Amino acid sequence: MTTIGGLLMGIGRSFRRKRASSLDILSPKRAPRNFYKGKNCKPTGFHTRKGGYVVQPDKLPNYVVPDLTGFKLKPYVSQCPIEVNKTSTEASK
Repeated sequence: MTTIGGLLMGIGRSFRRKRASSLDILSPKRAPRNFYKGKNCKPTGFHTRKGGYVVQPDKLPNYVVPDLTGFKLKPYVSQCPIEVNKTSTEASK
């Protein structure tokens, strides 16, 4: 009976001692030759049989920009802001 108990204990230990390296994320370096991971971007079209590529306009991103005519602020924010002196009314708020 002790050999069976010892065998079961040994099997249990081997399951618990799973190496962390075997749980790594699969990368193209450690994968089969034809594995291509990509960069997590959606395709904008499809490949043709003759080696071309057809772009589908409905798969392209569509940015909706509001009309900014007469808008007071500029769309650019400087990386090096200048110091602005506060007036006494703004400082008391």
